[in-house]
Amino acid sequence: MKEQVDVDNLPKHIAVIMDGNGRWAKQRGGLRIFGHQNAVKAVRDTVEGAAELGVKYLTLYAFSTENWNRPAMEVSALMQLLVSTIRKETATLNKNDIRLKTIGHTASLPDACQQELQEAMELTSQNSRMTLVLALSYSGRWDMTQAVQRLAQDVGHGIVAADAITEATISQYLSTAGMPDPELLIRTSGEQRISNFLLWQLAYTELYITDLLWPDFRKEHLYEAIVAYQRRERRFGKTSEQLIK
Repeated sequence: MKEQVDVDNLPKHIAVIMDGNGRWAKQRGGLRIFGHQNAVKAVRDTVEGAAELGVKYLTLYAFSTENWNRPAMEVSALMQLLVSTIRKETATLNKNDIRLKTIGHTASLPDACQQELQEAMELTSQNSRMTLVLALSYSGRWDMTQAVQRLAQDVGHGIVAADAITEATISQYLSTAGMPDPELLIRTSGEQRISNFLLWQLAYTELYITDLLWPDFRKEHLYEAIVAYQRRERRFGKTSEQLIK
């Protein structure tokens, strides 16, 4: 499948909704955290596969604002897993020239998580092969709300003129400012929704949904998604005939 990927037509930015950890664990008679633990291999494989191909941005929906409503034991275990995984993987990110960034209301994360994330981002800040973006305590509505709040403040201070606001202006106030919008969104587990993820940024994104549960996702599945993306015609509201011209 990798040989079928056209490296001259890669999506610059791929976003992933990593879904199905709980169901994967349940199928094996384990607790939900068992699925989260086994999802680390899928993350590692996907990051390596994307970087090897030449994808420039990979955004992983790791923890939504709604996930705070899950059982306290699961949330606590997830936070501990996040800390230990980042600590273990930072050297590998540097070795592979991958920069780490985060989007989301990260101030709501436990102090230990914030510290590990900050250290990892500083240690990888000079890497340029690919940017790995972790969406943590993130939701699309939160992103748009904080963007509107900051933009309103700048309008009030005379920094931005209200009648000069464009789509590009709004994009600059989102947490993904400076990054291209995703061209491809992959969602595992077969669920057919975007779950409050990158609502503004996904306006013209191609969706690829697989029934595979996230802990089973590997490089070859990433390649399959990219090949499927490359076989599509992206019209952005135009007709096929207009694209040919």
